[in-house]
Amino acid sequence: MFQKKTVILRGKDWVMIWLYAIIVIFGLLCIFSVEYKSNDDFFKSLFEFKKNYSKQFLYMIICVVLATFILLTDSKFFTATPNILYILGILLMMATFVIGKNVNGSKSWIPLGFMNLQPVETCKIFTALALAKYLSRSDTDFSKSRSQLIASGICFLPVVFSILQNETGLALVYFSFLLPMYREGFPPGYLVFGASFGVLLVITLLLPSTTLIISLAVIALLCIYFLKRKIKRNKGLLLIIIGLWMLSSFFVGVAVPFLFKHVFQKYQADRIFSMVGRDNPFVDAATVELNNADPVSKKAKTDKENYNVKQSKIAIGSGGVLGKGFLKGTQTQGDFVPEQHTDFIFTSVGENFGFVGSTILMLLYLFMLLRIVFIAERQRSTFSRVYAYSVAGILFFHIAINICMTIGLAPVIGITLPLMSYGGSSLLTFTILLFILIKLDADRQMVLR
Repeated sequence: MFQKKTVILRGKDWVMIWLYAIIVIFGLLCIFSVEYKSNDDFFKSLFEFKKNYSKQFLYMIICVVLATFILLTDSKFFTATPNILYILGILLMMATFVIGKNVNGSKSWIPLGFMNLQPVETCKIFTALALAKYLSRSDTDFSKSRSQLIASGICFLPVVFSILQNETGLALVYFSFLLPMYREGFPPGYLVFGASFGVLLVITLLLPSTTLIISLAVIALLCIYFLKRKIKRNKGLLLIIIGLWMLSSFFVGVAVPFLFKHVFQKYQADRIFSMVGRDNPFVDAATVELNNADPVSKKAKTDKENYNVKQSKIAIGSGGVLGKGFLKGTQTQGDFVPEQHTDFIFTSVGENFGFVGSTILMLLYLFMLLRIVFIAERQRSTFSRVYAYSVAGILFFHIAINICMTIGLAPVIGITLPLMSYGGSSLLTFTILLFILIKLDADRQMVLR
């Protein structure tokens, strides 16, 4: 028994373990504050496992057992099985179309009785391992386009199934894998190119498509005019300008309308445009005419779309500097914020513990992210380093988007706050992600492939 205990403890990064434990317990307290009422029998409700906080407590116990099992597993298991696990993850995502359960318009859940499994969540683990496996292969030359294309395919294949399941928000999380690819030598020009289209997408939200397409044509003509001497010496420059103009115009005039009409759900598109103060231009003419004819209905619709964020801002703002105190939040106790135990759990932090509590939570997350980067850079094997950066990217994306979402700086796209939000799939996913990293780091003297 003593030897087994020594094996579990030997070489483990206790800073990471303590950070994990503190954030998970903090999350449980916040979920408890959302649902607990003064007339509830605490011990009875905790062990009946009917309340969300009692279910989260059960998930915590399962996570402790699972984390212990991971720490006892040979690290070579994680290098030997990524391809099989990745295929399993894709098959589970495909299975949701047959046996999936519809939750809030998204058929991305597989009912297991005691909990619902969301394959798009768990597939992040398998994708991180598969990417690490591919990039650590001795025959992978990541400076070549073929290898870059294969790695991108590994990362973004789950995005297709996620979008088909109406889980657009979680699909965006897979773009976090650009971080480990960039660390391993992915050309920065590709990232700049992609970021440019991201900026163009934001501009498309602010300006009418016709105006933007005309502006792009004017910019292209001005570039040709001012670069005419260089163009005379190098005809290829003219082709590049025309090609970028055609691609940008296609993106604005065809790709963006398709995205908002056929990829995003209508309520998601409406939320995005309401955030920038515009009506959704990508709706049918009958809907536009109805809205113009009935301004009262239009205002009610807009208020409904912004309701979650408005209540979230009120809850966070009402906490002030020090907060109202645990179980004393009026917005939280009054059930004013929808989905407060899941996507909007940060509002509970803001109201109960105020600016100070929110800052402490942010610092805990920042310390965790910096610690993961530190762990990544001390690895001898490419496999462990790529996996560590994948974990850092996933965590950063979830944290940044979720908190921006609750304070109105990003559209509501249904992304959980890591280790804080209620949900078995979410807590198990982040637990597995982190403890595989802790296990790989404990064996960092080994060269894993």
